[in-house]
Formats: sequence, C-alpha cells, structure tokens
Amino acid sequence: MNRAVEETNRRMLRARDAMDRAYAQPLDVPALARIAHVSQAHFTRTFRATFGETPHRYLQRRRVERAMFLLRETDRSVTDICYEVGFGSPGTFSRTFHDIVGRSPRAYRKEATATGVPTCFTMTWMRPSS
Repeated sequence: MNRAVEETNRRMLRARDAMDRAYAQPLDVPALARIAHVSQAHFTRTFRATFGETPHRYLQRRRVERAMFLLRETDRSVTDICYEVGFGSPGTFSRTFHDIVGRSPRAYRKEATATGVPTCFTMTWMRPSS
C-alpha cells in the first residue's frame, strides 16, 4: 500500500471515528468532509469505496445498533430512544430500523427479551448486517 492510500484510509477512519463518537449529533457530509480534509464529493465516493456503504447509511446503522441495545436493556419508550440515538422523527426511525433489522422496534424489543441467553450471544445474533 502506498503513502497516498494510507493517508486516504487514515482520513476516512478519522471521519468514521467521529461518526462512532457523535452518532446522536446531527452530522452531515460537509461536516464529515471537513473532518477528513477532503471535498464533499470526494469524501462520499472514497468513504463508500473504503467501507462499502455511504456515510449516511453507516451513520444510520450505528444509530440503529445503539437503539437495539437500548431496546434490549432499558424500558424507555421507542420514541425516547428514537430521539436519543439521533433520529429526527419516530416514523423515520421505525422505517430505518425495519429496513436494517427486518422488524419494527417494538417487535424487536418483544423478541429480544428472551431470558436465559447470554448477552454476548444475543448481541452477536441480533447485530444488523448492513
């Protein structure tokens, strides 16, 4: 791997780390491109080539992963969880959650409360695949 590719990967990782840390904040492509020190168009193309999905989809998936944890481990309402993980509306949250997980947040919560299963197994089994 040459230096240019390494530098590009480092920049994309810097932006992805920012998404992982601040997933609940309103992040957009211009802000992420500034973090990576590249243009917006270059950022979107390079992020997709590097990680196999668009920045928007990656951020949605991270938010849904956090929501899955909160649905399993807390009694908070779906609406509260929706806003906590960074979605702007319950409708968008439910639609995105269903697209990624394959069932609604309420159905997921009902199925995920199985007893007697180790948490590490549940987390692996329930992890969404892009």
